[in-house]
This record gives sequence, C-alpha cells and structure tokens, in this order.
Amino acid sequence: MQVSGKVAIVTGAGRGIGAALVRALVAGGARVVAADIDESAAKEVTERVNAEYPGAVAGVGADVTDSARIAELIAVAEREFGPVDLYFANAGIIGALGLDADDAEWDRALGVNVQAHVRAARLLVPGWVERGEGYFISTASAAGLLTQIGSATYSVTKHAAVGFAEWLHITYGDRGVRVSCLCPMGVNTELLNQGDPEAAAAHPVARAVTAAGEVLEPDAVAEVTLAAIAEEHFLILPHPQVLDMYRQKGSDYDRWLRGMRRYQASLGL
Repeated sequence: MQVSGKVAIVTGAGRGIGAALVRALVAGGARVVAADIDESAAKEVTERVNAEYPGAVAGVGADVTDSARIAELIAVAEREFGPVDLYFANAGIIGALGLDADDAEWDRALGVNVQAHVRAARLLVPGWVERGEGYFISTASAAGLLTQIGSATYSVTKHAAVGFAEWLHITYGDRGVRVSCLCPMGVNTELLNQGDPEAAAAHPVARAVTAAGEVLEPDAVAEVTLAAIAEEHFLILPHPQVLDMYRQKGSDYDRWLRGMRRYQASLGL
C-alpha cells in the first residue's frame, strides 16, 4: 500500500514515534487524524505539521481505552478526510515494575497496549472487509518478541499485542486487510526517558533497553515503518538485530533464558 491519498489515524501521536508517523504520513501525501490522551500535545503536532501542509492533520484528544472515543476518532476522520484506510495503534505505556504492579496498573497496561487494538479492529475491520482494503499497524515492541527486563506489565502486554496482530493477519489477510506489527528496541522517546533523560539512566527498563543496542530517533523509525508498509511486511524491525535475537530464543529457549538472567545480573538488577 502507498500512503499517498490515504486517510490514517495515529494514536499516541502527541510525541515520539506517533508524532514522527504523523509527519512521515503527511509528507507522503496522506491525511491524518493525530490522537493523543494529551490533547494539547496532539494539537501542537497538528499545528506544526499543518504549518507546512495546510489542512492535512486534525488533532484530537482521546483515551483509546474507551471504544466510544475510538469511534469518535473514526467519525472525525470520515468527516474531515474520508473513510479510514490505515489505523496506527501506537499509544502505549510501560506500567509499574515487576510484581509491584497492582490490579489497576495491570488493567491500565492491558487497556492501552492490547485492548485498544482490539477495540479499534472491532470497529474498522468489518468495513475494510466490505471495501476489500484496509491496513492495521500495531506498535508493539521488541519486548513483544523477546521480553522486557524490569516490567512484567510491558512484556506481557506487548507479547499480547504481537499475538493479536498475528491473529488479525491470519484471519483477515485473504480478505483485503493488511496488518503490520512494529517491534523496535530503544527509541529516543518520552516513554523510554520517562520525561527525564538524566533520571532514565537509573530506571531498570531504560537501562535494559539502552544497554542492548542503538537508541534510534523517532523519525528513523517512522521512515522504516512506511517503507515496510509499502512492501506490506508483517514484522517491522527498525533494529535488524532483533530478528537474530528472536531466532536465538526460538532455537534454544533454555539457553536464551539463561543469557537473559546473566544480562539482568550485569545491569545490577
């Protein structure tokens, strides 16, 4: 699929990968609804992009754990630009660390990182099947293929996001619905830095990610993502070494687990 002339919704669009996707999509000729729970951030991205590409973006505040709010995003896109062609389920949170996460924190992580994808697909996929075309892009993480040292909520929900994207692809891939799953490692975003790059050095999740490989800029991730969409690749890996890690995991699971425990110990965790 080429994005020129298409209509897209990007969640988590107020900053980081989401904002970069908005910029890349508009530069490629798409029109975009930029949604974020932080409405002011969504509006700021919208103003910056529209300054260069007038009228190409509509900014909306939305909590994607709410099906009604996702339905409103779709309605905004249809009213402003036309039927939705691409949906980027990009909003995500890390959640509390380890077993300290309580039930409410697990519910929030599942709601944002998994259920938001399910709810969007429930609203969009039937129409795409009727039209014979549509594209669902899930932002998971390398943690969804491997694991995330420090955060059980992030690791488990990102595995689930990958699993749901796989299911969508298998179930609807022969009915016109394309699906891709974005699985980066470290990206220079507020999610990684937790709003404070200096303090992030002491955060277990950030330490585990930054020590594992290069931290990419969001614009680089967006560029790789749109190139993969053009080729309709399912697995989008801005860090190519993740595929080698995934293969090593599958070829000898016990050895991989021992290696991960050693890596965790090397971080002092």
